[in-house]
Amino acid sequence: MNKKCVELLRQVIKNNYKNVRLDKTVVNEEEFYYDFQSDNSVSENDFLKIENEIKKLDNNIFVKLIRISGVYLEGNKENEMIQRIVGKSFKSKEELQEYEKVLEEAKERDHRKIGQDLDLFCFSDYVGAGLPLFTPRGTIIIDELKKEMERICKKYGFEKVSCPSLADISLFETSGHAAKFDDELFRVSSKKGHNFVLKPVQCPHHTQLYASKIRSYRDLPIRYMESDKQYRAELKGAVGNSLSRVYAITVEDGHIFCTKEQVKQEIINICNLIKDFYKSMNLWKNHWVSLSVRDYLHPEKYIGDKDDWDLCESLLQEVSDELKLDAKKCEGEAALYGPKLDFMFKDALDREIQIPTVQLDFATPKRFGLFYINEKGEKEIPVMIHRAVLGSYERFLVLLLEQFKGVLPIWLSPVQVNIIPVNMKYHDEYCKELKQLFQDENIRVNYDNRKEQMNKKIRESIQMKNPYTIIIGDKERDNNLISYKKLGEDNTITLSKEEFLIQIKEEIKKR
Repeated sequence: MNKKCVELLRQVIKNNYKNVRLDKTVVNEEEFYYDFQSDNSVSENDFLKIENEIKKLDNNIFVKLIRISGVYLEGNKENEMIQRIVGKSFKSKEELQEYEKVLEEAKERDHRKIGQDLDLFCFSDYVGAGLPLFTPRGTIIIDELKKEMERICKKYGFEKVSCPSLADISLFETSGHAAKFDDELFRVSSKKGHNFVLKPVQCPHHTQLYASKIRSYRDLPIRYMESDKQYRAELKGAVGNSLSRVYAITVEDGHIFCTKEQVKQEIINICNLIKDFYKSMNLWKNHWVSLSVRDYLHPEKYIGDKDDWDLCESLLQEVSDELKLDAKKCEGEAALYGPKLDFMFKDALDREIQIPTVQLDFATPKRFGLFYINEKGEKEIPVMIHRAVLGSYERFLVLLLEQFKGVLPIWLSPVQVNIIPVNMKYHDEYCKELKQLFQDENIRVNYDNRKEQMNKKIRESIQMKNPYTIIIGDKERDNNLISYKKLGEDNTITLSKEEFLIQIKEEIKKR
C-alpha cells in the first residue's frame, strides 16, 4: 500500500508544482518517503490539499502526510538540499482516524509547545539554531534533576569532578574519537595561535584525572561523575527549535576505573542505580534491555583486543542473567571501545528511546597508558566503565514534558506554591508574610501581585501547572490560615499555616 501511495504522491507533486526534479521514492513497512526538488516550496499547510488530490486519483487510498523536511541529496552533505515528504498509508478510514487521534495527542504533548507555554526555554537567531537558552524556570528543572542525580549517585560512591570544555586535539586522537567522529568535532582557533576542540565526550578528560597521580589497587574503584556541556557538529538541517537534537548538549556522565575482579559488581551497582533513579521519576516501566555487542564481521570498526571484547561481552551477559534483565543481544550496536547494556524505554507516544547505558572499556585505559600498582607491586591496566543514567538533560526534559504533558512532580516544578490575594489592598501584607515563610523553608514560591482580576490569576496559575495555588482573603488573613487549590482538583481546602507546611514538605520529600 505504501508503494502505491508514494507513486500517487509523486504524480500529484509533478502535476501541481513546477520543474520537479531529482525525485526519488523510498518505501518501508511503516512509512514512505518522497524526495524531490522543485521551483515551488511545499509546506505542511499544503498537506490537506495534496491528500485530497491523492484521494481523487484513487478513492480506496487512505493516506496521511506526516512531515516535510530538508535533506541532502543521496544523504551526502556535499550535495544540494532537497525536500522530503514523509507519509503513511492505512487499510481503512477507521485506521486512519485512529492514527489522526495519535497525531493530535502528539501535538498536545509536543515539548516545544509545552516549553513555550511554561516559559522553560527559548531559541535565538543571534545565538543560533541547536543552541537552546534555558529561562530561570527551565534552569530550576535542570538544577533539580542534577541534585537528584547527585543524591542517588553518591549512594553508589560517585564523586563530582569538573573539566574544561576545551581540549587539545591530541586528547581525542589518543582516545580514537578524532578518527572515528572527525566530522562531528567543533574545532576552535584564535589569532593568538590557539587550536582546540570543544569536547564531544567527557571520558578522555576523566582519564587524565585518573592519570594525575599514581594509583594503587587499594584506591580502586575510583568513580567520577560530571554533568557538563558537550558539543557535536550535527548536520545543519538536523537541528532546529527543539531540544531533541542540539549542538550543545548537557550530558550526565560517569566513569569508573577498577580492577577486572571488581567489574561485575560495579556493573550490578550501576544497573541498580539506574533502577533507583527511574523509580523516583515514576518511569521504571515498559522497558527492555539491549546487550549491544560488536559487529563480528567488521572488527575494524572498533578499538581494542578481541580477547578483551570477548571477556566484556561475557561479563555483561552474566550480569543480565543474575539481575534477570533478559537482555537481547544486538549485533553492531556496541560503542567504539566496548560492548554495553542499553536500557530502552517507550515514551508516552509509544516511541522507543534509549537513555541509560552501561559500557565496558578495556581499550581506552591502554591507549592512555593508565595503570595501577597491584598487590605484587607491578603495573596493571585498569578497566574503565562508562555509564549514563539520565543521559542528556535536554532530551530527558523532552521525555518528562511529553510524558506528563508539562505536569511535573512537585519537587521538579519551577514554582511549587503560587499565592494570589483576593484584594491587594487588604491582603498584601499577609501574602508577603506567607511568601517569606515559604522562602525560609526552601519552598519555591511566587506571589502574584499583578493588577489583574483574581479569577484570571487563578486560571493562569493552573495553565502554568503550578502544583498549589493559594488564595488569601479575610478569613485566611485573620486566622493565619491557608486556602489552596491543588492542580487537577476542583475543591478548595483550608489548613493552618503549620499543617500546610508539614503537608507540602512531606510531598516534596517523597519525590
